[in-house]
Amino acid sequence: MTFHNPEYLFLLLLLAPVIFWYVWEMHKSDASLQISSHQSLIKFPKSKRLRYRHVPFVLRVLGIVALIIAIARPQASNSWRTESTEGIDIMMALDISGTMMAEDLKPNRLEASKDVATEFIMSRPNDNIGLVVFSGESFTQCPLTTDHAVLVNLFKGVKYGLIEDGTAIGLGLANAVNRIKDSKAKSKVIILLTDGSNNRGDIAPITAAEIAKTFGIRVYAIGVGSHGMVNIPVQTPIGIQYQQMESEFDEKSLQDIAELTGGQYFRATDNSKLRKIYQEIDQLEKTKISVKEYSKKNEEFFIFSLLAFLFLLSEIVLRNTVLRKIP
Repeated sequence: MTFHNPEYLFLLLLLAPVIFWYVWEMHKSDASLQISSHQSLIKFPKSKRLRYRHVPFVLRVLGIVALIIAIARPQASNSWRTESTEGIDIMMALDISGTMMAEDLKPNRLEASKDVATEFIMSRPNDNIGLVVFSGESFTQCPLTTDHAVLVNLFKGVKYGLIEDGTAIGLGLANAVNRIKDSKAKSKVIILLTDGSNNRGDIAPITAAEIAKTFGIRVYAIGVGSHGMVNIPVQTPIGIQYQQMESEFDEKSLQDIAELTGGQYFRATDNSKLRKIYQEIDQLEKTKISVKEYSKKNEEFFIFSLLAFLFLLSEIVLRNTVLRKIP
């Protein structure tokens, strides 16, 4: 809480001599009576009027305090300001093709990628992050945003079968480039995660990488999948059946994409390696972005004015009724 007229708070210092005067006057007004012994008087209880005789003065002091605070105009402030924080713009391009259902990562490649990416997103609160998904086609699941709660919810909705199957790496990368190319951030990054070789789309992966390089975008490519044979669930008329498939993909293309754009290529063969890859990407150099904040203040003097009125009214009522002094 702040005050529009804080200088009026110095009036509170005037209460010190007022309180001192009251104590002094009460001391002088004590009556005296000479008797042989006062021991017998101790047995008599003090009346309630005597116990509460200082209440009117206390109410008056509280009323004056509340009135002075009201005059100083207290204001509740939602303090916002313009400041610089560190962050980069990141577009995530996620493969959601059928091979991402392979269970060499637990519970499968797609779910493991979503879980680790979510952890990565929540660890970078100052970054603008967006999501593009691709398989045979590509679309933007979420544009660049700092509302990471919304982004994480959209991540949860990503699943196999949203779009036509296939692996259009070039198309997915080009879509991500298109979403981040106009960013004003000095550092622009795409995290491309796939487990396949480009077999769909009209744009070659290396062509999309050259476009990314033109706009100063670094691509960190992650190849997902263990070595050897893996189990992939396949829907059949009699239910889910597992098919054995060799876990291999075009690593050379991913390495070329990363090298051309100044990024890096990683191979994630299990959940822990995938998590370490994201931790390494998390060490990227951050750049400063400006965050504009505003200031909103609400007047709070009314509550103190009301309290002052109630305190002073209570003092007047008590002083003229149950705590009235008889001359």
